[in-house]
Amino acid sequence: MVSQLPCCKPLLVPSLTLILVEGVWKNSSLTIIMNIISLIWKKKVAMELVDIPMATIGSSHGWVATLKEDGILRLQDDLNPNASYTEPKRIPLPPLVTLPHCQTQIVTNVSLSSSSPEDEDCVVAVKFLGPQISFCRPAQSNSEWINIRIANPCFYSSRVMFSEKYEMFRILGSGGHIIGSWDLHTDKHKNPNFQRLRFQNLPKLTKTKRELMDSCYKSEHLVESRTTGETFLVKWYRKAVCRGMSKLKTKALMVFKLDDKGNAVYTQDIGDLCIFLSKSEPFCVPVSSFPGMMLPNHVQLTDVGETGFVKLADYSIFAHNTRIGPGYHIPPQNIE
Repeated sequence: MVSQLPCCKPLLVPSLTLILVEGVWKNSSLTIIMNIISLIWKKKVAMELVDIPMATIGSSHGWVATLKEDGILRLQDDLNPNASYTEPKRIPLPPLVTLPHCQTQIVTNVSLSSSSPEDEDCVVAVKFLGPQISFCRPAQSNSEWINIRIANPCFYSSRVMFSEKYEMFRILGSGGHIIGSWDLHTDKHKNPNFQRLRFQNLPKLTKTKRELMDSCYKSEHLVESRTTGETFLVKWYRKAVCRGMSKLKTKALMVFKLDDKGNAVYTQDIGDLCIFLSKSEPFCVPVSSFPGMMLPNHVQLTDVGETGFVKLADYSIFAHNTRIGPGYHIPPQNIE
């Protein structure tokens, strides 16, 4: 890794937005410039990870998951600014097992229970489009998948996340009205716990705004603040830039604060926090820990073809189109 800034001691990078702004192709690799808030780092990665969005299926804790034609799901650290560009790590997971009436070719996302799949107790969760969700511990010898078929179809297109607060994997049902949780420490992990949510303090919307939101592609995201212990539900509304194009543009966003009783309260104030949404697992960052590098009470957005932010005080949107890139936010990292 080559820095444009001198780096004499470990540096905690606040977060990383991977946007392809310059690149030189050579030997099936690409030298990319990573925009890390106000820092710039250069790194060489496999070109397919940057310029071919379908080559990756998700990211968690800076590890990117790939699923290629051989059917093996791999975790790799190419896009992690703290990883070696000369010897990137490739961790193959056990061969996938497809449950009856399920599929394992299309993945919704992946989630890790700790910062590295090399940790002995780290659990990797993979949510497939449809009823199946699978778990494994890649660092353990003879690792194998625990495969679960979810009965409720409202979870078929949902994303999975790991909650450090509850020490469970959680998944939000379509529409955001129910959360399913799996505790892998018990023998009853195949039977999730369910919590119903009650939305409160909803804003009054104009007819035009409601019609616009109803016409959008909507995705729901659970995100947890490790510093405050708060859990947020974010509803992200996007619309195709023009007919026939895969690029989406943000049209609206709503943030709800969740409590242990299942209340989901609409909010315009998340305090010192900044939420990061992308193809990666969402995360929160306390802005006071990185003075001058990001804005509090904001949601940072990035996806294939779009990057920007939403100011929650008035929900104003500042976003623009970008070149095709991986569309990932990488959470805070210690840079040696």
